[in-house]
Amino acid sequence: MLNLIWLIMLAAGILVASVTGRIETVTVSAMKAAELGVEVAFELIGVMSLWLGLMRLAEEAGLVRALARVFGPAIRRLFPTLRPDSPALGAIIMNLSANILGLGNAATPFGLKAMQELQKENPHPDTASPAMCTFLALNTSALTLVPATIIGVRLKAQSANPTEIIGTTIVATGCAMVAAIVADQFFRRRERL
Repeated sequence: MLNLIWLIMLAAGILVASVTGRIETVTVSAMKAAELGVEVAFELIGVMSLWLGLMRLAEEAGLVRALARVFGPAIRRLFPTLRPDSPALGAIIMNLSANILGLGNAATPFGLKAMQELQKENPHPDTASPAMCTFLALNTSALTLVPATIIGVRLKAQSANPTEIIGTTIVATGCAMVAAIVADQFFRRRERL
């Protein structure tokens, strides 16, 4: 559905440009956007490599297990169907940690691992389990304390103060995460009735 929306928007833009005689603007804009996309991607490699390396070190050093013990009670409350020794807990915590640091790309492998582990514990493999739904809601709306990727993009764009978005990012993502948790709990209770 989203692809269809993008296709309609793109086709409408090209149609309007051709009708108004400004089709060259579309071509120039597309080329500049492609060039900028590659430049930004290369510049973000450094930031992503640093954080991915730190996350890997944390995982190898046992920080994941330590975080699982510290945050275990809160995670178990959000995921009451998980076993206390579930391998999904570590992947969930690493995913949320990467999201908290604003590293959506670094969070993806942990999110996939968490979903694989949650699927192993799913009694109905053809349907998403409540734990999977909760994780998806948390992953999508995760609190972000340090929006590292956005700060990197703002640095690339030569922003006068690339970190000025931290406060508003914390508030916005905090509200999103609270709303996701409340909605998840509401629908779980409603399902039990």
